Amino acid sequence: MALRIYNTLTRKKDEFTTIEPGKVRMYVCGPTVYADAHLGHAMSALVFDIARRYLEYKGYDVRYVMNFTDVDDKIINKANELGVDPFGLADQYIAGYKRNLEALNIEPATVNPRATNDMPQIIEMIQKLIDNESAYVVDGDVYYSVEADPDYGKLSGRSLETMNAGSRIQVDERKEHPMDFALWKSAKPGEPAWDSPWGKGRPGWHIECSAMNMVHLGEQIDIHGGGNDLIFPHHENEIAQTESITHKPFARFWMHNGMMGLKDEKMSKSVGNMVTIDQFLREHPGDVMRLWVLNGSYRSPLTYNEAVIEQTTQGYKRLLSAKKGALPGVTGLSASEMTKLEEAANSTRQAFVEAMDDDFNTSLAMAAIYELVKVINQARTDGANDAQLGIAQTVFNELTNTLGLTLEEEATSGTSADAFIDLLVALRRDLRAEKNWAMSDKIRDELKVLGVILEDSKDGTTWSWEN
Repeated sequence: MALRIYNTLTRKKDEFTTIEPGKVRMYVCGPTVYADAHLGHAMSALVFDIARRYLEYKGYDVRYVMNFTDVDDKIINKANELGVDPFGLADQYIAGYKRNLEALNIEPATVNPRATNDMPQIIEMIQKLIDNESAYVVDGDVYYSVEADPDYGKLSGRSLETMNAGSRIQVDERKEHPMDFALWKSAKPGEPAWDSPWGKGRPGWHIECSAMNMVHLGEQIDIHGGGNDLIFPHHENEIAQTESITHKPFARFWMHNGMMGLKDEKMSKSVGNMVTIDQFLREHPGDVMRLWVLNGSYRSPLTYNEAVIEQTTQGYKRLLSAKKGALPGVTGLSASEMTKLEEAANSTRQAFVEAMDDDFNTSLAMAAIYELVKVINQARTDGANDAQLGIAQTVFNELTNTLGLTLEEEATSGTSADAFIDLLVALRRDLRAEKNWAMSDKIRDELKVLGVILEDSKDGTTWSWEN
């Protein structure tokens, strides 16, 4: 089955094809950098990192662009509140966000453009829109004329009439239509400003992404991604202004992830109910955040609560168990048992690909991986040696790596503790030989309280620290 992706533009799953064979041009809207990034930002970044990794697994060469909006009303207002330079403030939060992405094992973008670095191209785009009568100048401001685009609203499925009726946009009598949006804002005292043919000012938010797309990916791209809160007006406006210049379809596929919720509300800086990425990572491994996203559908909302995180943590521990080595003294599986193990590994890979080809169905892909974990652990109990386990573990590592999971166990013990635990395990072995089950179970239970897990088999006992 070929890869199919749900396309917001067509409102259905379409077979994935690219402009250039074997290559993917992918643009994802990054954050406006005026505060610490929260879990909503992490969710979106993880969703598109997972999609990118799978495209690379399928053999595509992916050029991945994620921008930073580094000039915006929110940044300027925050800088004014703090009495600092807005560009320095943006630099600070960009650096912090990049540290967050690294901690979550998110692959670096091919390029991270910033609006302030592409200002000549932004101004050039605006001038082209004015020249072809898709935009107009009023008192140093430049507005896009939505009525100049007969297809305006095709992404969100809204008409100008319904947009206008439901609009909360403050009326500006200078606009030709209430839904016309700013391409260029004339300078206000104390704000950053650039020279332009219409006077000093700065760009509107929407034109920044269109220009950065054009500079770093060209006139047409394969995938444009972002949160579903960007469908309107941001992505709708991107389509309008870009296609008014190129007269070509802007993006083949529009992918939108669901929102992150906290207590049934959207997680947002403006609402003030956010959990930052830093706060989460102080208490949990980055893999837990990634696994939380993987266990759901990227197009559906995620709700943050401790019960869900605890459940995800238990799933993370199950995954770690698949990486353990053979039990001591094992003799290995029989040829027929080994055939079954190999077949289970191969069928897992097939199930994984089928799930991911269906609009990146990560929850179904993870279900297949968890089944493989069960098979690996049973094979270990049945006496598989390291070489035999390694055949299934190779497939396990291949698939979890494709999803970006690191599955690295943290060191939680020292050599003196290890030696003492080895002594207790040996003592327990003697007690079991004497059929002193009560004392044997007491040692097992007391060790579990201390975070040590014992695993018994016909060939002996192994122990590990609980993660």
